[in-house]
Amino acid sequence: MRIVLAIIAVLVAAAAVFVFAILPPKIDADMNVVTAHDPYLIVPEVQALHDSLRVADLHSDMLLWRRDPNRWNRRGHTDLPRLRAGRVALQVFSSVTKTPADMNYDHNTADSDNITPLAIVQLWPLDSWTSIYARARFHARRLNRLADGSDGEFVVARTRGDLAAALERRASDPDVLVGILATEGGHPFEGDLANIDGLYDEGYRMIGLQHFFDNELGGSLHGVSDMGLTDFGRAAVARIVERGLIIDLAHSSQAVVRDVLDMTDVPLVISHTGIHGHCEARRNIPDALMSEVASRGGVIGIGFWEDVTCDDGPAGIAATILAAIELVGVEHVALGSDYDGTVTTTFDASEYAVLTDRLLEAGLSEADIRAVMGENTIRFFLENLPEG
Repeated sequence: MRIVLAIIAVLVAAAAVFVFAILPPKIDADMNVVTAHDPYLIVPEVQALHDSLRVADLHSDMLLWRRDPNRWNRRGHTDLPRLRAGRVALQVFSSVTKTPADMNYDHNTADSDNITPLAIVQLWPLDSWTSIYARARFHARRLNRLADGSDGEFVVARTRGDLAAALERRASDPDVLVGILATEGGHPFEGDLANIDGLYDEGYRMIGLQHFFDNELGGSLHGVSDMGLTDFGRAAVARIVERGLIIDLAHSSQAVVRDVLDMTDVPLVISHTGIHGHCEARRNIPDALMSEVASRGGVIGIGFWEDVTCDDGPAGIAATILAAIELVGVEHVALGSDYDGTVTTTFDASEYAVLTDRLLEAGLSEADIRAVMGENTIRFFLENLPEG
């Protein structure tokens, strides 16, 4: 009997090691791929230009994964050392809190959730196993702990003053890196407007309304209804604007985008996308709607994966950026990598210089490269974060 119990104990221990130690990094590595490639050769003049940039990116899902952000990791796309190596000055970190099973761009329902098992195997706090709001709170606290332990080298910006001060320090210390918190969808509100205030207090400053399914706020671009804002969605948008939070329309249905444009007069973001006229995909909203968002002072973040660019090589991403410039004007175009968002890319955050190289090769001026690689995003947040 003792032998049987010992065998059972060994099997249980082995299963626990697999589930909680081996499985999480394997899932991460399998879902956030960088295509194998030889090192990109960047000539010294281009590297010098890139090193002078303040790169900014509107969308990374790094917080979803149990990966040490302070260490250069061999899996995934981002961590703080790789961001610094890529000359990133500002990174928006998104909180992914629910995704449907068999996730696709065409038709998803809200009756399944891939994040619950991920929360369990990654040993997130117990309340996050059952609460979407608690997951967003956990992600915020995780990022804020990174800042608290960084001796000022990493700052989570909540106000324009926070961002301006950090950028001023970065002028003499290029290791200073700024993070901004965003939600990927409004479902962490859990149908309660008070949770918007709670997320604000946790440090969130950009709010995505939908992700891959219709939620309490309205229709997703990938849901089943194609509907606009619900009554709760309208009340939530009003509260978001009242609190000075920025609205991100990535993944929102066309009807939601139109409703938000109709009921607000604030600049808006589409954080990670492509251009439909350049790459005809359901994930990319029609060009006319994209132009309307830009005309209101918005910024459009161009993604780095094939589904939105139709070519995920550095030259293909550069071509998408040029298509966006032609459509909406250079001052409205930014980067929206979707790094660590279960996508495959051809370079990680340490290799941003290859995009600078391909933009130069495509004929973009140095001034325009500075704008799209970061200055447009930095300007947008300096103008639209809460005052302080």
